[in-house]
Amino acid sequence: MLFQVGGQGTRPTFFEMAAAQQLPASLRAALTYSIGVLALRRPFFHKVLDYEDEFYSLLMLVLETHSLRTTDASFAESLYGLRRRAVNVKVKKDNMHLSSSGGIDHSALKRRQKVLSVVFLVVLPYFKSKLHSIYNKEREARLQASLWGEDDRFTDVDVLDQAENTLIPSGNSDRETSVRARLSKKIQKIVGACYPLVHASSEGLSFAYQLLYLLDATGFYSLGLHALGIHVCRATGQELMDTSSRISKIRNRERERLHGPPWLKAIQGVLLKCTYTMLDYAQTGLIAAVFFFKMMEWWYQSAEERMSAPTVYPPPPPPPPPQVAKEGIPLPPDRTLCPLCSQKRANPSAVSVSGFVFCYACIFKYVSQYKRCPVTLLPANVDHIRRLFHDM
Repeated sequence: MLFQVGGQGTRPTFFEMAAAQQLPASLRAALTYSIGVLALRRPFFHKVLDYEDEFYSLLMLVLETHSLRTTDASFAESLYGLRRRAVNVKVKKDNMHLSSSGGIDHSALKRRQKVLSVVFLVVLPYFKSKLHSIYNKEREARLQASLWGEDDRFTDVDVLDQAENTLIPSGNSDRETSVRARLSKKIQKIVGACYPLVHASSEGLSFAYQLLYLLDATGFYSLGLHALGIHVCRATGQELMDTSSRISKIRNRERERLHGPPWLKAIQGVLLKCTYTMLDYAQTGLIAAVFFFKMMEWWYQSAEERMSAPTVYPPPPPPPPPQVAKEGIPLPPDRTLCPLCSQKRANPSAVSVSGFVFCYACIFKYVSQYKRCPVTLLPANVDHIRRLFHDM
């Protein structure tokens, strides 16, 4: 069985679908990084980071709703020239089995499918992100309990801190706070016990659908698309040309619905025009943000690698040779002779303080008696004598 790589027909390749699926995660990382950089100079943006899930879901809600309304595709799918089509299965009367070529018919999305597509694209990922954060908190609490014992003291401290910050008399407030804390703790324990199974099941089903799609065994890339009865198809040239005319018709229809005096209509028209401009350039701007994020990530990563890499310095020049003392023993013209006995060196050994080489017996006797190098007269002892195993 051959993998479909060339993109034949209207069926998107696996790589197109994977790229469209991974784009929102890259977009979120880019936005989080950009806001984090701005928060270094403007502390106000820390509040945005505190509610990162909410702000990102609201942004994607606007983008996905606009994209599905105008192009019948999600925000990421429209960037790759893909469109969502409702699947209508036709059963032939002569044989009651489905034909892969003529048994499936595609049509435009219905309103219910668009609304449910927004739910699968925005609402479910938001709840999944919140459950993941709750699970991480519960896991950290379990780790603290395993290291420090039962974590009731941490809960009690949190409850007391919350009670001290309230201005309500401590009669009913303590009781309500304790009930709320116990309820929150139970919810965290339930999520901590159920989330791994739910997450593993979701990832397993996602992997199974992607593998079947790669092997051309199904036309649905994910469980959500299968539940909605939607195929993702590659848009034709005519569909891409009709998209602009469709958008203009929708906007003209919205302008005709404006009511009120002329000045109010003018203000509403300006607001609509600004909204349309923002939505038109949202794709370009967000893709530019992703590109900027990747570029800054590469830039700072390379800078950190340069800073963390050890600096290679050139080797220092060798020290100058020691000077021969005037009162010291002169060096023989032949370097292979011992300066002390003027004979061929036997068992050559060097004095580390000066570097000159002698016979071992000669230098050992001289240093033991005079405590110095015979040539330079530098202080030395028998510990400074080094045996040489390769006589030059």
